[in-house]
Amino acid sequence: MPGRADLSTGEALVELLEAYGVKLIFGIPGVHNVEMYRALPRSGITHILTRHEQGAGFMADGYARVTGRPGVCFTITGPGLLNVLTPLGQAWSDSSPIYVISSALDIADSAQGRGRLHEMQNQRQAAAAITARSITAYTPRDIQDAVAAAFASFAAARPRPAYLELPLDLLKQPAGEGWRPRTLPSRPPPNPDDVAKAASLLAGARQPLLILGGGAVDAGTPARKIAEALGAIVLTTIAGKGVIPASHPLCLGARMAQGPAKKLLRQADVVLAAGTEISETDLWEAAIEIPGKVIRIDLDPENLLRPHPSHIPILADARVTLASLADAMPKIDAERRRSENEESISDYLRREPETDDELRRLLRKVLAAIRTALPKDTVIASDMTQIAYAANEIFDVDVPRSWIHPVGFGTLGFALPAAIGAKAALPDRPVAAMLGDYGFQYTLNELGTAVELKQGLPILLWNNDALGQIRDDMVMKGIQPNAVTLRNPDFQALARAYGCGAEMPRSLDALRAAIANALKAMSPTLIEMRPAMVRD
Repeated sequence: MPGRADLSTGEALVELLEAYGVKLIFGIPGVHNVEMYRALPRSGITHILTRHEQGAGFMADGYARVTGRPGVCFTITGPGLLNVLTPLGQAWSDSSPIYVISSALDIADSAQGRGRLHEMQNQRQAAAAITARSITAYTPRDIQDAVAAAFASFAAARPRPAYLELPLDLLKQPAGEGWRPRTLPSRPPPNPDDVAKAASLLAGARQPLLILGGGAVDAGTPARKIAEALGAIVLTTIAGKGVIPASHPLCLGARMAQGPAKKLLRQADVVLAAGTEISETDLWEAAIEIPGKVIRIDLDPENLLRPHPSHIPILADARVTLASLADAMPKIDAERRRSENEESISDYLRREPETDDELRRLLRKVLAAIRTALPKDTVIASDMTQIAYAANEIFDVDVPRSWIHPVGFGTLGFALPAAIGAKAALPDRPVAAMLGDYGFQYTLNELGTAVELKQGLPILLWNNDALGQIRDDMVMKGIQPNAVTLRNPDFQALARAYGCGAEMPRSLDALRAAIANALKAMSPTLIEMRPAMVRD
């Protein structure tokens, strides 16, 4: 290998990423970023070739969500960047650390309107709208500083995406010296006085309530200790599913949008909210009043103040803070409260199916079959589709980082590539995708990527030959349904054309058997589920 001073900046970039711990890069080489690929064959980084930049971004997101480490993408100028903007938006909304590194036009020609290939007026600004930092490098030192800043943010701040663009002429320049990783900061610990105040407030609460979001995904053990000490009910956001096991008797799960959960929010005199915005996409309500005193734990200072004011705002890492809070809790007698809350949750969950409409009754049966067929530690990447909307609330998850859903931005096409990225990160864990017939067609070309990677991936396709949720919304709003039905392809033949297995179970027993077989396969299996599977 040549000395670092003899490397191009494109080659040195790959070495630097490897030094920061990057093991996988998702992307597509093109005429404008081949210099970023020169050093990859001799590095320890595995590159996964995707079928589309959107797939690369969602795979990086899936990788990031299940590992907590940044997922990295390589893309090209212009259309390559624009294709990855939707995944960037999803990662921004859901606090997922992905790093998109793109080529850009030569420094002298950038945005000059000279008709250069892939030219944009302001490529960096396009990415800036949905990233925590968007940087154009002009010198090798700029690259070193930008990469260090991105990884420092991933390590210590709210985990949001970052973007770096490298002009073509810079990629070819001699790298020079200084390509060493820098020591990264840690997330801030809590102020001990704030922890003491929070412990005292919780200990004196009449009706405490815990809300755990995606920012608390690694804080399950101390959160459970606090809940048990207080005998308090625990709600999670969709991003927080599994932080407290759904099987825990104090866990009401990701039911924040349901009336009883909103009633709990209004009745609680002290709410401990960790790693959550408590936003519209958590509540499916634009705003909700929380009259009790709120203890907020978050890495984002703005989240501590909006949309709900904090009585005790704690700018710190959720895991460390909740561990300190668990240790600081005074001994209290909460047995009666715990018993009453456990009984209340048990009663509610037992009666919940009585309120189901016809669609929810059908989906509950399908999801129950899926849950019994999949191992408890299965990672499931889901899409914006009716079966996943139901699963967000009623599909039990006992393991953190094992339910990944495009909550905030709400894009279609997330599930399949996110599942591929998750499986690439965790090859020894079972991983599945759950999606609808319409959203599947946004990124179904990534079946080819999963086949090349020999991933034994069950792809659970809910096919109702419609944009079912939009159709139902139209009916509810008095709009004559239109533009919501479609002519689907033969998904079975399409899957086989890519080299996947394909199944169309005719019963719930057949569905369970198909999932069991798919988990043992050496390639993806499309399992096409239709409503008649339950009704027949």
